[in-house]
Amino acid sequence: MLLLGDGSPTRHLHLLTGEPTEVDVIDMSLIGLDLDRAPEPIQAVPGPRLRRQVWLRTASGQRTAYATSWWEASHVDEYLQNRSLPIWTSLTQLKTELYREVQGICYGNSKALELAFGEPGPFWGRHYLFWHHGRPITLIYEVFSPVLQKYLGPVGSAPLLGKRSELHDQAKTPPRA
Repeated sequence: MLLLGDGSPTRHLHLLTGEPTEVDVIDMSLIGLDLDRAPEPIQAVPGPRLRRQVWLRTASGQRTAYATSWWEASHVDEYLQNRSLPIWTSLTQLKTELYREVQGICYGNSKALELAFGEPGPFWGRHYLFWHHGRPITLIYEVFSPVLQKYLGPVGSAPLLGKRSELHDQAKTPPRA
């Protein structure tokens, strides 16, 4: 559901956990035309680009996902008027009609994510493009915490899937609380 669905992961996380999904912005940086070790579809997002990295968490503080999004820098303010909100919340408030095109799923390990989630890997993730008026507006990369197994049940192993790629280890080591 979270990997292959074209619905809002923040809304799905809210429904799963019973708590609102909140965002902790880790970083927002101009990266220009750099491909930033991002999944290949970053080339569809016009440059210069801005990279936004966030933790998605429940209102009680449980981290449920890590996400990076890449935006055309000159248009990001049109879509993220309040950058501390989840992307889907911002787009819904603006009544923006979008098409979410899932481009790939990934499975792998990351020491930074193990530290941040407080859970061992491996981790499942995905990346997708959001399209608006026939053009890509952002590439989003999400990795989900194994804590979600508490709500979904045990996750199957990677060999059950066909084409997938390794994690793009973008995660930054979390600041100490």
